[in-house]
Amino acid sequence: MKTVAVTKIGSLRDPDEQSRGRIGLVDFAEHPLGPEDVRIRVAYSAICGSDPHLAEGFFGTEVPIGLGHELSGVVEALGEKAHRNGLRVGDRVAGNFLRFCGTCMPCRNGKQQFCEHIQEYNRPGMAETVTWHESQVYKLPANVSLLKGCLLEPTSVAVRIADKTNIKVGDRVAICGGGPIGQLAMQVLKMNGATSLTLIEPIAERREMALRHGADAVIDPVAEDQYRRAQEITDGQGFDVVVDASGSPRAVRGLLDIAAKGATVVYGAMYPHDFEMPLNLSDYLYLKELTLTGVFVSPYAFPRALQVLPHLELDEFTEAVFDLDDAAAAFEAHVSGKHPKIVIRCNPIDDGAGAA
Repeated sequence: MKTVAVTKIGSLRDPDEQSRGRIGLVDFAEHPLGPEDVRIRVAYSAICGSDPHLAEGFFGTEVPIGLGHELSGVVEALGEKAHRNGLRVGDRVAGNFLRFCGTCMPCRNGKQQFCEHIQEYNRPGMAETVTWHESQVYKLPANVSLLKGCLLEPTSVAVRIADKTNIKVGDRVAICGGGPIGQLAMQVLKMNGATSLTLIEPIAERREMALRHGADAVIDPVAEDQYRRAQEITDGQGFDVVVDASGSPRAVRGLLDIAAKGATVVYGAMYPHDFEMPLNLSDYLYLKELTLTGVFVSPYAFPRALQVLPHLELDEFTEAVFDLDDAAAAFEAHVSGKHPKIVIRCNPIDDGAGAA
């Protein structure tokens, strides 16, 4: 089956074509349908900000590396025992690309994100079909289209970020980074009662998008004094919750300064392997009592992400759609930064149900 894959390791942004990473279509064998498995005819698979990191060798350098974990589709076949969550052939679905084993100590101790066997299961979904265990698959609400349904996985990340903030109604919130995760986290945190909701983002189009979708304020960290603006927005108190969704070493350095005393700071992105951020323990952990945490994956978040998905404003995330055969062009468009999100149409499926 046709699958989008990394075919050459290297940065997709490298100006030198000889050393630049490469994305192409590879013929992968279809996974066998086990007794508890679900085969999905993939409708849409969105490009994630982490995908270029795979091209850079973040998780290994043996090519081809199959891509795609933000997807939606239609159930094509079910294993003989794959009926316990009520799935039927023809159902419109999305899901979690990770399969947690359920038997290791972290899984049994409420910490699925640290599953000891999480790396043993990699079934790329930027393909004609994908075969997943039934525990990974969720039926989409009737009012969510397949096109928007492929955003269930990034929505789960936004829900997980909200979980890690321990936000309370009325908390002042700042989000650094106006990419898809930052924008979705902003909408989810707005639902949780965020106030003084501020997006920190150097790209004007992303700041404008945030204001359309509920931000109370925006900060251009290049043209403005970030600390001074934060003080103005929060009446000198600082933000009770600060989220980094940028993954930028340059951007994260000043976030601790805009956090209020006792605030929670969530680093909700991927960072370079060799990046080490200076941290004055006396200033930030002793005197300010900040809580610093991060986000790896999204355990226990998918059922709630499915609940909030119909209530999110997603049109702007689904405007740039490329066909599967044009995957290389889709990734070029992604790294250009000209669109909030890039979606690949893996099969032309008639979406007769989802209206939104």
